[in-house]
Amino acid sequence: MEKTPALELKSITKRFGNVVANKDVSLTVNYGEILSILGENGSGKTTLMNMVAGIYFPDEGQIFIGGKEVRITSPKDAFQYRIGMIHQHFKLVDVFTAAENIVLGLEDQGRYDIKEAAKKVREISEQYGFDIDPNKKIYEMSVSEKQTVEIIKVLYRGADILMLDEPTAVLTPQEIRKLFAVLKRMRDDGKAIVIITHKLNEVMEISDRVSVLRKGEYVGTVNTSETSESELTEMMVGKKISLNIKRSDPKDPEERLIVAHLQVMNREGMKVLDDISFVVNAGEILGIAGISGSGQRELLETIAGLQPIHYGGIQYIRPETGEIENLRDKTPLEIRNLGVRLSFVPEDRLGMGLVGSMDIVDNMMLRSYRKGRSVFLQKKEPESLADRIIHDLEVVTPSSKTPVRRLSGGNVQKVLVGREIAAAPTVLMAAYPVRGLDINSSYLIYNLLNEQKENGAAVIFVGEDLDVLLELSDRILVIGRGHVTGIVDARTTTKEEVGLLMTKGRDEE
Repeated sequence: MEKTPALELKSITKRFGNVVANKDVSLTVNYGEILSILGENGSGKTTLMNMVAGIYFPDEGQIFIGGKEVRITSPKDAFQYRIGMIHQHFKLVDVFTAAENIVLGLEDQGRYDIKEAAKKVREISEQYGFDIDPNKKIYEMSVSEKQTVEIIKVLYRGADILMLDEPTAVLTPQEIRKLFAVLKRMRDDGKAIVIITHKLNEVMEISDRVSVLRKGEYVGTVNTSETSESELTEMMVGKKISLNIKRSDPKDPEERLIVAHLQVMNREGMKVLDDISFVVNAGEILGIAGISGSGQRELLETIAGLQPIHYGGIQYIRPETGEIENLRDKTPLEIRNLGVRLSFVPEDRLGMGLVGSMDIVDNMMLRSYRKGRSVFLQKKEPESLADRIIHDLEVVTPSSKTPVRRLSGGNVQKVLVGREIAAAPTVLMAAYPVRGLDINSSYLIYNLLNEQKENGAAVIFVGEDLDVLLELSDRILVIGRGHVTGIVDARTTTKEEVGLLMTKGRDEE
């Protein structure tokens, strides 16, 4: 049976100054289907849907709802056409209840009857299988509950076309499964659902069709049942690449770093890490999993000497002599000189050791060549290192003399990770090293981390993608709300087991 088009985009173009975010994009979403819009970071997925949601207005092109051309100039217009968007960052008032947030901003005569609103919320929940308490405050909710409130909010307003931006980014595997079950029920009820994502395995599981964007342009749409992850990757990237992460067995494992009963406080005197104990072995990759904000960042910064230790200690065992060094007594520079290196890629990529006004060569010299005796340092070695990183990691830059601030976020990231790996560390800590990178570059980084392991380094890898953590790591340390909730063998564990451990710290409090 032929589907009825709910949303049609024809020749949509959007520019921001000289940057073309979307160019001549045309695609269709039908009632009673789930369409995934797939593309790498920066491919224009969110910008495209923001035009449908009334946040941006297209410079060129037409939007049709139910076969009729419409003009959407604001989110209010979008709601009138029964369009609802669930953003990656939720827009909720923490001190209000779920029901209060859901009716907030609705135009109606007189005051709202919150009891009546709560009743309608329960009806929507029962219809689609949501699990939500209408009277629960937002600040008491988990991430998945907050997302549920956002979805019910657009359904309450009568949305028939729902767009979800990276809906699984901060969910555990169990929460993702629940969300997918709900989305399928909504599809079966005739809703048109658009999911913006870059996760191939989830695209294959949830969608009926997939539309691919590359560098702001429409590549094509395929039926999910008739495609594969490798075909979708080729559409996204424009060339065939291997999606196999090489994981060798641990190489001569021996204890390199011992973390014992570590406790770290934030500026407000609250514990961000509590009684953390584990061992990192040379010749292995220790993955760290946890819901965003569980203490992963603070743990790595503490090992690197960037956070003060309130209680407990960190011991480093020298590979040459077996001599034990207490890192608690060392400055960040002394820790680095021992071979403990932190390649941390936060939202602010220039905030951890790269100077934006300096070129790539000078940024190579900042750390690797800090021991030079003269201010007139020899530039031959750092120049060749810069050229090697640019070549090996395919850094897009006019030259090695280009100031780092002129590079895109992903290319800044490659320079940062490349420099730390080039220092031949004995302990390499990589946090979110592929955030913002294309698939090809991501797999390049994964294989570089595995090479460091084979060279005898102890590698600590903090990642957002559980599939990658399971494929790349030898063991996985799971953190929940600043506590270690488990350490598992990455070769034998499952996503479900890790997901349960991720929520353990959250549910206990």
